[in-house]
Amino acid sequence: MITINSYLHREVLSDIIRRWMYNESLPADADLITRLVHCNHIYVSRYLESFSELIFHELHQEKLFCRSVQVKGELKDALVSQVPYRNDRIDELIHDYQLNPGRFYRETPFHGTLCFRCRNGGEEYCGASRIKRVRRLAEKSARRIIDRIFVTIKRHADMMADERARLLGVPRERLVTAPEDMTEEFLLAEKRLLDDLHKKRPIADAGEKLVINDVAGVKVILETSQQHRLMELLDRLPNCEIVEEEKHSGQYNATNLIVRYRPPREEIIAWPFGQGFLNVMQKRGHSPYEARQAFVEFVRSGEEDVLLEIILSDYQEMLESEIGRCMHEDRIIEQRLCQQYRGPLAQNIQYLLEYLFVFPTSDRRELGELPIRLWNRYLPDYFDEVLKQLFHLPTGNFLD
Repeated sequence: MITINSYLHREVLSDIIRRWMYNESLPADADLITRLVHCNHIYVSRYLESFSELIFHELHQEKLFCRSVQVKGELKDALVSQVPYRNDRIDELIHDYQLNPGRFYRETPFHGTLCFRCRNGGEEYCGASRIKRVRRLAEKSARRIIDRIFVTIKRHADMMADERARLLGVPRERLVTAPEDMTEEFLLAEKRLLDDLHKKRPIADAGEKLVINDVAGVKVILETSQQHRLMELLDRLPNCEIVEEEKHSGQYNATNLIVRYRPPREEIIAWPFGQGFLNVMQKRGHSPYEARQAFVEFVRSGEEDVLLEIILSDYQEMLESEIGRCMHEDRIIEQRLCQQYRGPLAQNIQYLLEYLFVFPTSDRRELGELPIRLWNRYLPDYFDEVLKQLFHLPTGNFLD
């Protein structure tokens, strides 16, 4: 259904998503999805650190400092604390931010590492690496699937209109359809798709394969005259290649690169484990030795390469994307508001994907029945209760 190209064993994960959409979970899925999510998180963290350190050291050829951060406020503060150059627009952005920092989504969770170099007695920000959070990954996966399903529903509705035109003996483009008839045709097409899911009939594809390439990402700051250096670096590195390049201009000015990277797998396997991963696996019945062996097997049996994203911009455009006219958090909100299809099916897909990616962080060893069936209807309150039960939080009747 959807392939996450920054992960290993991505076709296995894609198959689980497809099966869960048809309510075809298996008892083994509880352990399988846990390994897929947690082992991939460790693997992505390690290869992203290796790749970003290589990129920044090659670009700057000097001593660099890295710092892990947990919220976006730390990144935004770093951007304005040591300014490489000034102009009226930069001064305006920094002044607005410092005047009222709470308006700039400072508490947004951010799993990233900031990179600095020494300049004028301070630390000048030169880029960062980040892993897309589980909730954002679930949301983006759901949005891609929802958009594809919307196309499928609309195509069925158009076929109904074609049939009406044929029965009336008029060309399709001359068919006049009342708004209520258009709504009825769309709802009938939606019902047909829900019946297909319920009866486990395949959904017709409507376009290219759905992929997500940016779970792992690096942001690089280079002024325009120096940006060619990154492209030249990527061209000469033996373990990576640029597979896609997209230039953005207007409100958002930057170059987005998708890079195919072959991580040093044996080096990554040899890194020591933090206690967090071992604790999570121990809750599911795996000893530290078994957890380590599971990760080694996971990496060695996975794909040899992954895709990651590099965003290249100058300092001022980086400011615009974090505290200016195209603030990242504003773009996320706009994406949510502009989603074309937001019916019960769309909501259920988002619930199901969030449950799939969140389940491994609980202590549940058995999956049981899936709490979401795409063809049913639920209020958001129901899914709130599902998550509370998953993490043993008090539910609405905890005083009874």
